This record gives sequence, structure tokens and C-alpha cells, in this order.
Amino acid sequence: MIRETRYKAGNGLVMLLVIWILTLASAGVVVRAGQQGQPGLAVAAGIAVTVLLFANAGLFVVNPNEARVITLFGNYVGSVKEARFWFANPFTVRKKLSLRLRNFETTKLKVNDADSNPIEIAAIVVWKVVETAEAAFEVDDYVHYVQTQSEAALRALATNYPYDAHTTGEKSLSTHTDEVSEMLKQALHDRFAKAGVEVIESRISHLAYSPEIASAMLRRQQAGAVIAARQKIVEGAVGMVEHALELLSEKRVVALDEERKAQMVSNLLVVLCSDHDAQPVVNAGSLYQ
Repeated sequence: MIRETRYKAGNGLVMLLVIWILTLASAGVVVRAGQQGQPGLAVAAGIAVTVLLFANAGLFVVNPNEARVITLFGNYVGSVKEARFWFANPFTVRKKLSLRLRNFETTKLKVNDADSNPIEIAAIVVWKVVETAEAAFEVDDYVHYVQTQSEAALRALATNYPYDAHTTGEKSLSTHTDEVSEMLKQALHDRFAKAGVEVIESRISHLAYSPEIASAMLRRQQAGAVIAARQKIVEGAVGMVEHALELLSEKRVVALDEERKAQMVSNLLVVLCSDHDAQPVVNAGSLYQ
């Protein structure tokens, strides 16, 4: 595995000054040698001018949050990350890599969750290159590699969790977004390590049931919400009835036998648990008529 090393490049400004001073001096020698009839010296000085002009190809600039991966005749010799004007061997090839933060959103993937329900899911991934040699040589195209591996990791993650939690404490895609995002980040980190890429952040950006089952799942969610609400209503109504019977007994407002207590409990539960306002009926007779 190719690991990143530092390339000891020269100061570009100093080398530029030296090259042009020598170039002008060599050009002057060519002119004087031609005037003095010294063809051998003129040829030598001309060759020197050509070499010096070729040396300009070794000058390059590294901008902030950029790097240059340098190879010489097919061999990796190092990377330059410091923003500056540099000089390197003119025969080297200097490939530019961006070290800036990048982000992209995966396509909406259609997968089956842990309950085998078809869902649509997408994620946003923020990443950057940290190991230039690995990014340049270990994978063919590190940008395409990141996008493909992100979708593969997201697809694998979605199959391990249900869309909704059906039991207390169960982790799901819709209710445990922070934990799911952290699991996705770890999965991406493991996949990107060989490409010299670091994951900064990953978040689920889209999560929904597939259109063919969306309406059925909506009714299921609504039914679950109604059941949960009814349970709360019944629990509250039973507490209120119990409290009412205790107050009646404690304050001795009226003495009720077990049959009348049962009837009163039934009436109160109907009033408290009904979806509509109760219609009172006034009893004009005795308590038992």
C-alpha cells in the first residue's frame, strides 16, 4: 500500500530568479560568441539557454487546501501540501488534488428495511481527502469510489433497522436518527480508509415508505396513534372515576350499593371516553327509578 510522504521541493521564487539570471547571461554569451566568431561557445551557451528554459517547467504553485502528488518516471516520490510557490525536478509529473471539504447527496435508494418493508432512503455525506497518495494510486477514481461506497453502505445500513420502532427501546431509522447517522459514518469510515478519504459528517436526508405501500403504512401509523391515545384516555378516565367514588364515599354525599356503583362507573366511562359530547338525561324519579 502506497503511503503519503513529503516531497522536499525548492523555493520557487529563488529558483525563478536564478533561472532567469542564468538565462539572460547565457543569451548574452550566445550574442557575444556570435559576434566574436566562436561557434562552439555559441552552441554551448545556446544549449544552456534551452536547458534553463526547460527548467521553468519545474515551477508550480500550491494553493490553500490543495496538494500536488509528484511522480518521477512512474515512481511516487512525495506530496506537497503547503500553499506556496515551489520548484521541483522538471521531469516530474505533479497531479493536483483538492483537500477542501466536499459533500454530495446519494440518490434515493429503494431498499427493504429489517421488516422487509420497501422504503426510500438517501443521505448527505461530507468528506475530504487526507492521504493524497492513497487517493491518487489506491483507487482508480476516488470521487466515484466515494459515491459508490456511500450508496452501498447506506443500503446495507437500511436493511439492519426497521423504519418504525414497534417495541419500547427498539432502534429504528425514523426514531433514532442520531445513532443511525453515527453507524453510517462508521461504516463509511471503514470503506473510505483505503482511499485516503475522511468522513466528516453523514446524515439521512430522505426517508419514506415506497409509494406502493405508503398509504397502507399511513393507515397503520394512524391506527397505532389512535390506539395509544385511547389507552391514555381510558387510563385517565379510570383514575377520574376512582377519584369520584372516593370523594362521594369520603364526604358521604350519597350511599351507593355495588349495582349503582357499577352503573355510575359505566356512565362516567361512557362520558369520559366518548368521541362526542354526552347528552344528559335528567332522572325525575328516585335514585332507583
